Amino acid sequence: MPENLALDTIIDFSGCNIWQQEHLAISDVNFRVDKGEFVYLVGKVGSGKTSLIKTINAQIPLREGSAFVAGFNLLKIKQKEIPLLRRKLGIVFQDFQLLIDRTVNENLEFVLKATGWKDKREIEKRISEVLEKVGIGPKGLKMPHQLSGGEQQRVVIARALLNDPDIILADEPTGNLDPETSDGIVRLLKEISSNGRAVIIATHNYTLLKRYPSRTLKCSEGRLSQINQEEDMELLQ
Repeated sequence: MPENLALDTIIDFSGCNIWQQEHLAISDVNFRVDKGEFVYLVGKVGSGKTSLIKTINAQIPLREGSAFVAGFNLLKIKQKEIPLLRRKLGIVFQDFQLLIDRTVNENLEFVLKATGWKDKREIEKRISEVLEKVGIGPKGLKMPHQLSGGEQQRVVIARALLNDPDIILADEPTGNLDPETSDGIVRLLKEISSNGRAVIIATHNYTLLKRYPSRTLKCSEGRLSQINQEEDMELLQ
């Protein structure tokens, strides 16, 4: 870790160029995120938002610059270290990516067993804890298709919380949801950040930004910049 990195900083990018194969998606990326911060990431389709998220979770290798995520150096990270990094990250997808042939409990059990959990009672206890946290405790025996879109997204957030991550990365988590349900998901993610986890939410939903203002980063024209919502709301469009 660099000596000047604050103890509360969980993500730190300095002078990074983000590549998507041979295409330079964003150049000279500089930003920090602290524990407990809630940060929006906005920008048009193709602006580099998803490429940045995939770089944070080491899905896209970092080629240039300096970046630390949850204590891991992305420029020097070894292949065998990537699963360890990803245990410190919880990922929330727009399209849920739940296993449709298994119950909610079985979906969560699958993740825990895949990440090394073995004790059946501990697995059951952890599943119960995360489902209660996201407000759908009684839904564990249901199949995904028996749940509403909002309930499925809450299961996805519960799945992201299973291994007590330091960071939640949410890529368009309200993209398939109605406005009222979207509000509930953002409130839940804000509550999660207030308990000490960093939350980054990539979104096109500018109504949510106005309703639940927070620090906002924008990808545009190959650059990442911070915007002041109160002064620059028109820059979000």
